[in-house]
Amino acid sequence: MYDQFQEHLTNELAGIRDAGLYKSERAITTAQGAHVGVKGGAEVLNLCANNYLGLAQHPEVNAAAVQGLHDWGYGMASVRFICGTQTLHKELEEKISAFLGTEDTILYPSCFDANGGLFETLLGAEDAVISDELNHASIIDGVRLSKAQRYRYKNNDMADLEAQLQAADKAGARFKLITTDGVFSMDGYIARLDEICDLAERYQALVHFDDCHATGFVGAGGRGTHELRGCMDRVDIITGTLGKALGGASGGYTAARTEIVDLLRQRSRPYLFSNTVAPPVVAGAIRAIELVSEEPALREQLARNTAQFREGLERQGFELLPGEHPIVPVMLHDAALAARFAEAMLELGVYVVAFSYPVVPQGKARIRTQMSAALSSDDIEFALEAFGRARAAVGLS
Repeated sequence: MYDQFQEHLTNELAGIRDAGLYKSERAITTAQGAHVGVKGGAEVLNLCANNYLGLAQHPEVNAAAVQGLHDWGYGMASVRFICGTQTLHKELEEKISAFLGTEDTILYPSCFDANGGLFETLLGAEDAVISDELNHASIIDGVRLSKAQRYRYKNNDMADLEAQLQAADKAGARFKLITTDGVFSMDGYIARLDEICDLAERYQALVHFDDCHATGFVGAGGRGTHELRGCMDRVDIITGTLGKALGGASGGYTAARTEIVDLLRQRSRPYLFSNTVAPPVVAGAIRAIELVSEEPALREQLARNTAQFREGLERQGFELLPGEHPIVPVMLHDAALAARFAEAMLELGVYVVAFSYPVVPQGKARIRTQMSAALSSDDIEFALEAFGRARAAVGLS
């Protein structure tokens, strides 16, 4: 039987390669950071990590993780409700709640799991979920697992969101939940969360947002999109990650109202049937959250780097998606061209990745770059020079 299935898989993979959409994994030979070693090559400047605050190899985060390993062990070999909850896990959950301004928090192995276990637990067939069209795959998959009626609105379009809320009301929805990314990871666009809250209050809906690409550095105190938009006390559910700005290891969470978190602990399948987040990761994340408050200079450096990089690319005539977020998409539109551009950049000593369909829409291929507080001004200038040289190398006018 496998012979036929193997032929099917081989054809599928060949089609992916022929379309220029095959994703190869480049092995890194060093620790994560502003500069990394790549297998078969020299050290390169890294512009594609989610290491926004540079905490992935921060010495204090590393030291906290090592101490966590010493004090609490390597792993728990259990799910939370059996024998997998240490006081360390409760400490991290309390810190996240205090930082984000929520009543309680529940940890998951990843934010993908947090989103995957959210909608099915909270909503039934008589309810409705209204989702932004550009939401992350984890939200899309989580919504699919739910029996709730599904409505989709155009990206950041409040008029269309209102129309979908009205449609859900007309269909007789018992409860309505609006779900959005706080920051849309392919574009760097920030959700109009305050306006979403306005509509939610008008139509008696709940509000959920995934803030993976904001927690730690967006908003005056780094608390995220709800802080930036001035609606911290108006949202109901936040999902997020420890795998980006907050140390970059692994783990996710749902921070929400007490009863929501309590029900998730009882019924959310990714939580109930997944191992506990490893103690060294938890210990490192606790220190990372503390550093966000103790070292605002990290956010300031990230903002300076983002402004310098955007201004430099614009001077060279590159097409950028507008915004202030450290995600800086350089639009090339053609998938094959984007792939060649990324290879040219690597030869010039800069590690970037091309994104194309199905990760982004057809005709919207790009180089998605991400700034980090770990980058110096000289690093930014080096990257800008490489972009100019790569542009010539691939024949862009």
